[in-house]
Amino acid sequence: MTDYIVRATAANAQIRAFACTARETVETARAAHNTSPVVTAALGRLLCAGAMMGSMLKGEKDILTLQVRGDGPVQGLTVTADSRGKVKGYANIPDVILPASAAGKLDVGRAVGSGILSVVKDLGLKEPYAGQTLLQTGEIAEDLTYYFATSEQVPSSVGLGVLMERDNTVRQAGGFIIQLMPFVEDAVIERLEENLKKIRPVTVMLDEGNTPEQMLEMVLDGFSVEVTDTMPTAFICDCSKERVEKALVSLGRKELQEMIDEGQGITVNCHFCDKDYKFYMDDLKQLYRRSK
Repeated sequence: MTDYIVRATAANAQIRAFACTARETVETARAAHNTSPVVTAALGRLLCAGAMMGSMLKGEKDILTLQVRGDGPVQGLTVTADSRGKVKGYANIPDVILPASAAGKLDVGRAVGSGILSVVKDLGLKEPYAGQTLLQTGEIAEDLTYYFATSEQVPSSVGLGVLMERDNTVRQAGGFIIQLMPFVEDAVIERLEENLKKIRPVTVMLDEGNTPEQMLEMVLDGFSVEVTDTMPTAFICDCSKERVEKALVSLGRKELQEMIDEGQGITVNCHFCDKDYKFYMDDLKQLYRRSK
């Protein structure tokens, strides 16, 4: 598998860890939405995080949604993922162009700006779990680290990265999430903190040819790392004409009649994959007959 997620434990299960490589996943998103480099980096980081956080879900039908709403020019990012490595997402404004940051990097923080990070987990219960925190930097990884600590009370370290080619395609993408269990010993925390101070950026590790397993070995240097599972990950949108039809039918006869009265048919666009579904007058009349 080219893009995949690794799940692991370390230090006698005092640490749980996740890592992924996701170049094709992010490149698929870039091509679908024709995102600019800085938006590709922002959305790509959130896609990598979503894929790993989705793998934390237990149920096959559980769904995770990550939403970033900021006052920067990109305005917002939305990613959804399931427990089997399928992830999809979009940016509100996909073609933002910004100068590089002072460090010469794509300025994701400026593109996103200040705002809110929302995490919604639909676990099949009456009400989904929802957590919300203020964005700390807009750089995504730091914002998720803060979210885990404050909203889920799980001390965590999140590293995410997207590296672009000169032709604006994706060269590397991936990340890691390290989380401490409640019974973690002080010595383990101290060693991990030292490791994180020395760790190189995710894109550097990936561009040197390191796998997710090797990234975890570096982040968790000095600990016994046990890989518990690997799974493929990919940008997959499950939209279909049938699903759009059901959504239109659910609008009711009044809404459908108004569409018919306009006499032009409609086009419904999927935000996640940018696919268009066309419904002509005969289609709308059939949907009207199916509605209540």
